[in-house]
Amino acid sequence: MPTGRDAPIGMFDSGFGGLTVARAVIDLLPGEHLVYIGDTGRYPYGAKPPADVRRFALELGRSLVDDFGAKAVVVACNTAASVALDELAAVLPVPVVGVVGPGARALVHATSSGRVAVIGTVGTIASGAYERAVAGTGAPVSLVSAACPGFVEFVERDQTTGEEVTVLAQRLLAPVREAGVDALLLGCTHYPFLSGVIGDVMGPGVRLVSSADETAVAVRGALEAAGLLRDGGTGTHRFFSSGDVARFAELGRRLLGPELEEAAAWPETGATKGE
Repeated sequence: MPTGRDAPIGMFDSGFGGLTVARAVIDLLPGEHLVYIGDTGRYPYGAKPPADVRRFALELGRSLVDDFGAKAVVVACNTAASVALDELAAVLPVPVVGVVGPGARALVHATSSGRVAVIGTVGTIASGAYERAVAGTGAPVSLVSAACPGFVEFVERDQTTGEEVTVLAQRLLAPVREAGVDALLLGCTHYPFLSGVIGDVMGPGVRLVSSADETAVAVRGALEAAGLLRDGGTGTHRFFSSGDVARFAELGRRLLGPELEEAAAWPETGATKGE
């Protein structure tokens, strides 16, 4: 396996949502190799017990390092980052970057009124991770949080428009609208695929914020600090799924783009053990 600067960036998510982060990393760091694991065999993570999510995250993180030689691991899943980031950083011998901190920073920079909101899975919101991350920025903002169960499942079914998802969004986002926020963080990497519906429901006065670009910047910073940034060349991109590989490849190409030419099954060292 390549080592040092030529080793790949490892990334995982519960399914397709992390492809928003992969897209941002590929665009910002075109010379970097990337290995992405979508744990579609066990999605969604949001309603699962935190202990299970931590176990999944550790399996995925260790697989990226041990099986693929990743020089850094990106936790491109808000639920996993909310409950397992510190443990991953403690046990993995490489830099670990999550999406929560970068998302919080992007959110507080996006507001002019100081009234902001974050939406996420039940697990992410219940963890309080975004409250802590926003408070950690020191920005004088008031934060409203709302769980949006069902959004991930719509994205995983490639159902990102239509009456059904719009009605759900109207119901789930009602408290956020009533709070009068001017910036809304999409606190799940699946949610940018629903940005059209969410934007319509929230109205033109609310700026939608995704953590993907800010996370890509954080990845670049971590690699620079560790002396692992790859110089020049064109990166290769490998994609794996713990579920239906053919479906992952087909939908993944539509969501990510031509970089996802094909996908393979995640090796037995990961998803098929410890079920």
